[in-house]
Amino acid sequence: MPITDWPEAERPREKLLANGAGSLSDAELLALFIRTGLKGRTALDLARDWLGAFGNLRHLLDATPRELTALPGLGPAKLAELQAALELGRRHLAITLERQDVMSSPEATRHFLSARLRGLRHEVFAILFLDNQHRLIAFEELFRGTLDACSVHPRQVVERALHLNAAAVILAHNHPSGIAEPSGADRHITKRLQEALDLIDVRVLDHLVVGEGRPASFAERGWI
Repeated sequence: MPITDWPEAERPREKLLANGAGSLSDAELLALFIRTGLKGRTALDLARDWLGAFGNLRHLLDATPRELTALPGLGPAKLAELQAALELGRRHLAITLERQDVMSSPEATRHFLSARLRGLRHEVFAILFLDNQHRLIAFEELFRGTLDACSVHPRQVVERALHLNAAAVILAHNHPSGIAEPSGADRHITKRLQEALDLIDVRVLDHLVVGEGRPASFAERGWI
């Protein structure tokens, strides 16, 4: 039966308009994004198929373009729409950080960094450059690959901080394994960067390691 023939209170669009987006299940939200189904399958059927293929919404949204376009009803045009929607969410989080003291909203910072770094299949070392009121100036991914003390260059970090006239930074990187526990190499990198940035009076406020769940914070552990 087409969704248009369902009782109005059960249709995803009508439910959203009446009760807000938070009232919808993951499948219902996806169905609104899909809009139209395939022969014999409603948009909600397809949404459930997509979620079933990856196990949950997180894994679906973290999938590669090749994995996504293998799903029924998800071609290049729909893939572009999905990537645009995800980027809108990331930019909304970035604007939130730009408007306020980052240190006054640690959860917003964590959400932003998780949206940018979690689920990547390679390591990325990134930095939030902040002004003297701890508002976001820029977010930059500076290094990629297997991160160790040799692959993260303090000189490049110092150059970017000076160029952006940053007063403070928050370091961040991801663990593709999903385990956010900081390693000995992570602590060594942090110490080297702190020493280099101290020379130009730029404070390192935190180093967040992104994996599954809540990112690990060096500051909360008393390491910074």
